[in-house]
Amino acid sequence: MNPPRTDARRHHDPDVRGFASDNYAGAHPEVLAAITLANGGHQVAYGEDDYTENLQRIIRGHFGARAEAFPVFNGTGANVVALQAVTDRWGAVISAESAHINVDEGGAPERVGGLKLLTVPTPDGKLTPELIDRQAWGFEDEHRAMPQVVSITQNTELGTVYTPDEIRAICDHAHDLGMVVHLDGARIANAAASLDVSMRTFTNAAGVDLLSLGGTKNGALFGEAVVVLNPDVVRRMKHLRKLSMQLASKMRFVSVQLEALLAKDLWLRNARHANEMAQRLAEGVRSVHGVEILYPVQANAVFARLPHDVSERLQKRYRFYFWDETAGDVRWMCSFDTREEDVDGFLAALKEEMAR
Repeated sequence: MNPPRTDARRHHDPDVRGFASDNYAGAHPEVLAAITLANGGHQVAYGEDDYTENLQRIIRGHFGARAEAFPVFNGTGANVVALQAVTDRWGAVISAESAHINVDEGGAPERVGGLKLLTVPTPDGKLTPELIDRQAWGFEDEHRAMPQVVSITQNTELGTVYTPDEIRAICDHAHDLGMVVHLDGARIANAAASLDVSMRTFTNAAGVDLLSLGGTKNGALFGEAVVVLNPDVVRRMKHLRKLSMQLASKMRFVSVQLEALLAKDLWLRNARHANEMAQRLAEGVRSVHGVEILYPVQANAVFARLPHDVSERLQKRYRFYFWDETAGDVRWMCSFDTREEDVDGFLAALKEEMAR
């Protein structure tokens, strides 16, 4: 059978890759094939389809018999829905100052979720029980938002990775204070690949109560999921998902993407490759005089400091973002489709611009 005709045209060069974000990458071919597989015919809408039902089986295989997935459109939606489900109207969430929920979600957790963020500066993007205690007080003070949730990111926005023991210490401490633990897992696959452990090892096995499970940064076209690990602490997730405009009518097309990633090892293959490319990039950068790597390279991100004018010239050749423009800090991200020749070409360009 001939493929269906389309009048759409390609408007970009598919051989051009940058280091701005793993969101820049397209969808993995196996994910696109899964979407095509799920197309055709009719399936019940709003999550009552066969693909979403099968996704629950896959999620339980990764996270245990009590786990339940609630597919959503995007990562901000996942975080807002998850945090709403474990906070009261007077509740607050403790997070690292660098956390995505604080820096990159346009105020959505507070404006849409109706909660208060209590942030803590961290040297490496990671919270500790001691850092949590800087904000975990005043529980009965009616003049202060009540700390109810600790939200951590794995891996962090600075590319660092919590060990399972570090997360367990956070969860034990938070639970002793009567608080719930949420994990923003936009890049959870990269963390699992870095640690060489299952996702369960540093989530519910370590005491995490619910998580935002990322798909888009790991090869999905779109779609994430809120995964409830401890149903005893969550209220009305289905209603909150709808209220937050995250209920997909044709949910099978979200669920089948997560199925394609998680049913076997595509999620892990993609993450391992992205991490390996970041290591290749970091090794090359370390040999360039005048460029400083800022944080341990543990996942698929390299943070560096170099002269501002060099970065500006380099940005004309490869896309990437400043992290702190005043300090000259930049972030270089690798993706599931980053090639060795992409990294080597970027390193050659970096050396040329540093030599000018």
